[in-house]
Amino acid sequence: MSDRPLGDLSIDPLLDVELEMGMAKVEEAIREAVVSEYPFVTEASRHLVDAGGKRFRPLLVLLASQFGEGITPDVIKAAVVVELTHLATLYHDDVMDEAALRRGAPSANARWDNSVAILTGDFLFARASDVLADLGPEAVRIQARTFERLCVGQIRESVGPADGVDPVEHHIAVLADKTGSLIATSGRFGAMMAGASDEVIAVMTAFGEAIGVAFQLADDIVDITSESVQSGKTPGTDLREGVPTLAALYALNGTEPDDRRLRELLSRPLPDDAEHAEALAAIRMHPSLQEARMQAHEWSNSARDLLVTLPDVPARKALEALCDYVVNRTG
Repeated sequence: MSDRPLGDLSIDPLLDVELEMGMAKVEEAIREAVVSEYPFVTEASRHLVDAGGKRFRPLLVLLASQFGEGITPDVIKAAVVVELTHLATLYHDDVMDEAALRRGAPSANARWDNSVAILTGDFLFARASDVLADLGPEAVRIQARTFERLCVGQIRESVGPADGVDPVEHHIAVLADKTGSLIATSGRFGAMMAGASDEVIAVMTAFGEAIGVAFQLADDIVDITSESVQSGKTPGTDLREGVPTLAALYALNGTEPDDRRLRELLSRPLPDDAEHAEALAAIRMHPSLQEARMQAHEWSNSARDLLVTLPDVPARKALEALCDYVVNRTG
């Protein structure tokens, strides 16, 4: 996605201008929110803010607001809340993954250490809560339940599926919690803070959950297929850590004798660089990768189907275009 809010997905010039102005306000508010009286805390907090990113969640907040009163001050605050929450999770994720890169720059844990990264993530959660308090008790409750799902999803991923639970179903449920929940809240907050109807709020919440799962499935595919110069992070991180993504799970479910070596590699962490490179090359060529792509498209199509009850306005067309962007991107 380009520097413009919708990049090449622009549907309507007036909508694009409104979103561009709204995102500029969000960006300014994010930078203000991470300032601390202690310069080092500000530096560490701005580390990922300055690295950029898609700002997918605040963009969804602004788009959802178009089905109500538009981009109000409370909508801007809600967009700041979801992005600060997302950034906080990235600091924690990089510690858990021992990641060296994030958005093309050294991760906070690589630049400083794990303690700084964890505490910086906690600081961002605190700042998100501070902004959130202005939006009322219902918003605070929604955010608390979203945060619960984020934590439960991470724990479920770490523990793995229980006996008798299908690994693919477990994986999708983890993605719904870890990624879908916050994107669902983004759609919900945008519609809610703009005074949209209960029906619209419900649609945008469900849309966010579905597009969130599609987004993460596609992101996991990009992690396999792209080089670090494209994705801004080290490719194959989940493979190295032994955390199976959907393509790996499909490959592990196979029985072809020729894939025995790949299944053996995918069944464990791969700290050895040579084995990691071998597994990455093999799964890039394996049919399971295309199966994972098909699943991402199914979730994206499900998200698109939810939009049919919304008014036929430029924001709806933009959301439909977003469904295509999410699953077709390469970085």
